[in-house]
Amino acid sequence: MRSFLERTFHLEKNQTSIKTEILAGFTTFSTMIYIIFVNPRILSEAGMDNGAVMTATIIATFFASFYMGLRANLPFALAPGMGLNAYFTYGIVIGEGYSWETALGACFLAGIIFLILNQAGIREAIMNSIPADLRLGTAGGIGLFLAFIGFKSINLVVPDEKTLLTLGNIKDPQIILAGTGVIMITVLMTLNVRGAIFICALFNWGIGLFLGLVEWKGLFSLPPTPLPTFMKLDILGALDLQILPVVLSLVFVAIFDTAGTLLGLASHGNFLTPEGRIPRTHQALNADAFGTIAGSIFGTAPFTTYLESATGISAGGRTGLTAVTVAFLFLTALFIAPLASSIPPFATAPALIVIGALMVKQTRLLDWEDMTEFVPGFITLIAIPMTFSIPTGVALGFVAFPSIKLLTGKVRETNWIVWVIALLFCTKFLFP
Repeated sequence: MRSFLERTFHLEKNQTSIKTEILAGFTTFSTMIYIIFVNPRILSEAGMDNGAVMTATIIATFFASFYMGLRANLPFALAPGMGLNAYFTYGIVIGEGYSWETALGACFLAGIIFLILNQAGIREAIMNSIPADLRLGTAGGIGLFLAFIGFKSINLVVPDEKTLLTLGNIKDPQIILAGTGVIMITVLMTLNVRGAIFICALFNWGIGLFLGLVEWKGLFSLPPTPLPTFMKLDILGALDLQILPVVLSLVFVAIFDTAGTLLGLASHGNFLTPEGRIPRTHQALNADAFGTIAGSIFGTAPFTTYLESATGISAGGRTGLTAVTVAFLFLTALFIAPLASSIPPFATAPALIVIGALMVKQTRLLDWEDMTEFVPGFITLIAIPMTFSIPTGVALGFVAFPSIKLLTGKVRETNWIVWVIALLFCTKFLFP
């Protein structure tokens, strides 16, 4: 078994071990397990069966993450995108009035378009055309986004009518535990303790059980049947020209959501080549395409690479074995849903906050001597958390970059792909 894993994932070449990769997989899994409960809740508002969507989410996540690990050999896990599932429910079904079956058909067509664009090399060309400072800004913006999600999940920041956001109840035991977790992870990482994030998550979970902050819901249960949503997609309905803008919107958002996340994670893990490219990009992009197709067949929202993969990378994940571990852990979640649902936000929020800080650190590499470079990077950096959207942050950076270059006489430092993408983003902003 050891030799098989070495041949498949090149562990020694990547300076890692089976133990480290599996631990990294557990770490990533612990920070993204929420998706198997949150995703069904969102899609159930579109009229879909909650239990069936949970099973569909788990099965499709297994296939997509397994493919990413085995074919791309990258420690990136995939699952239904949180923004995409909200668009599915509130945009397509409730907003536009389409049935959830037709919406699944639109997701299937979007997945097919992803594959075609991948085979044509268009998605990879788009990713490779992103200027260096926009990539760094994207990575930093994702870091701020992760930290903000962590703050929000424990109510450290809460909505306020006058200031938009304000400090939550700092005396809340959950906030205190999460703050303790941030300190614990920082100290353990400084002391080079392997598995610092996972240790902290287990510690906070255990303390939560002891203090009665976490409800013990049991250990095992039989998985819900997927039949209410399995193979219920309406492809013919999705071929109607009236729904074409919906399909194209899914494609547009997913392309830049995945591109931004992949670049941010690859930069965080130092996986980028000297030319600034992601190794095995083609296979990595195919993973979310296959995930989206599988998800539409089983009954769930389009897929994307998950930001929470950064926690596994920080725990030492260097190869696809981390993603494969996540895949199998999700499969076991079919039977341990009660246990998985008892993992509280204050156990995972510290990981998001610390990893966010580590990702923001990369902004030190911005070209601070050239305003035409670092200002678009900064716009991307700040827009991602402020708009709560990776694609929107990337879009604003893409519009700013060629515009500034043109007006400062440095248009030769751009390329035609950047201009095409910038014009497309402008069109989207002006005619949403």
